[in-house]
Amino acid sequence: MGSKPGPVQIVTVSKENHSFALDTEALARILLAPEVRDKNVVVVSVAGAFRKGKSFLLDFMLRYMYSKDDENWLGGDDEPLTGFSWRGGSEPETTGIQLWSEVFPMQKSDGTEVAVVLMDTQGAFDDQSTVKDCATIFALSTMTSSIQIYNLSQNIQEDDLQQLQLFTEYGRLAMDEIYQKPFQSLMFLIRDWSFPYEYTYGFRGGDDFLGKRLQVNETQHKELQTVRDHIHSCFSNISCFLLPHPGLTVATSPVFKGQLNAVAPEFKAQLNSLIPKLLHPDRLTEKETNGNKVTCRGLLEFFKAYIKIYQGEDLPEPKTMLMATAEANNLAAVATAKDQYTKNMEKVCGGDLPYVAPDSLEEKHHFYFREALYNFSKTKKMGGQEFCNRYQAELEKELEKMWQSLSKHNEAKNLFSAFRTPAVLFVLVCLLYVLSGVLLFVGLSTLALVCDCTLGVVMMSMLTWAFIRYSGRYRTVGGAIDQAAGVVLDQATVVLNKSRGTSLVDLKKTR
Repeated sequence: MGSKPGPVQIVTVSKENHSFALDTEALARILLAPEVRDKNVVVVSVAGAFRKGKSFLLDFMLRYMYSKDDENWLGGDDEPLTGFSWRGGSEPETTGIQLWSEVFPMQKSDGTEVAVVLMDTQGAFDDQSTVKDCATIFALSTMTSSIQIYNLSQNIQEDDLQQLQLFTEYGRLAMDEIYQKPFQSLMFLIRDWSFPYEYTYGFRGGDDFLGKRLQVNETQHKELQTVRDHIHSCFSNISCFLLPHPGLTVATSPVFKGQLNAVAPEFKAQLNSLIPKLLHPDRLTEKETNGNKVTCRGLLEFFKAYIKIYQGEDLPEPKTMLMATAEANNLAAVATAKDQYTKNMEKVCGGDLPYVAPDSLEEKHHFYFREALYNFSKTKKMGGQEFCNRYQAELEKELEKMWQSLSKHNEAKNLFSAFRTPAVLFVLVCLLYVLSGVLLFVGLSTLALVCDCTLGVVMMSMLTWAFIRYSGRYRTVGGAIDQAAGVVLDQATVVLNKSRGTSLVDLKKTR
């Protein structure tokens, strides 16, 4: 990135009209970095109510990622906790959605590399946010993440599950269309757990507790069953971790900056268990959609597609998220096909490579054009054949534009092409000069004067063309002169070909 890593605001929420905006340039700077853009992406997001320590938790994740598996990754006792902005108190800190500016490449045990992105979200249900704001932020972060951490305090209450049902309703509606669970991993993180004698801290106690909370039985009210069925139907994997209270100093001290000497030992021990397990390379869940793994480049397209449906007045209609997902899926396939075509053609006629014969270049273009379309068609895409055909037609248009640009760039490398205009103009000057002399010699002074005037215009055109090439100004005029010279050359070629053809016919007749 060139600068010190830090949180980057990618989604902002307007307090006046409660609208959402995506900073595409900032997101592109993060996701399109050359070292990660083509790697499969893992997005770890933390969401939940405001002032419950989401940013605080993410900063420990950052400390672990930068420690590179050091056993003492928690840091020194007096070391302040830095990274995503956080502070104590009752007022919200994070707004919208933020990403850490640095993407972390990690290698799994099988040798594959993934790119890990950490996401922080605005806390839900503060005094500035509407239900739409909360639902949108949670849904957007869940739709774009592969691991969503649902940060809760003390327990899983029924209203927590009902809010989760509201937020994941978009996923349920999309699932009815694509027959797959729309979201991937959900982890309930229960902070300040006070009942370790019932369910022990950590994943084991958390999963036992979660199994009881999400259990569906016939004695429950239909509404309670529906909530639990929705949650199970929206996520491929659901887990839970029970985390103890960090200590009174953390909760009450206005000068606490994250120093470990003020944190309860039990909290540190469980944190030391949670973070390494959560971020272990072989446990990381890569972002997928419709069975296809998503790269950093593809994630950018998903963000752009999803944000469009939340910029209107109302929450999405039942099929809106499906169509947005299908659009992002197809756009990602188009981007991959275009990138493949560009890389292949650059190997043939890139900037540093010499001029290529037009016939050979066009043959390569047709081959790589068909190859790009084939790879686009074989990529699993959502939205149906008719929907995908629109994007294939768009891909074909884009590839044709790229071909025209590459063809012109290649033609500019041709020395004859570069000097075609002055050569044509020079030949015209010579011909007109000779013709004027001949006409004057035979007494046709009027026609000789016309030739002289035309000669003057051609010479002025030559000088003008030279000035334009030297200064770079009046390019439209220069283009007109090039076009006129091309027409003259084409007409002369046609005349010569016709005369040559006539001569061959006469020769055959004499034989």
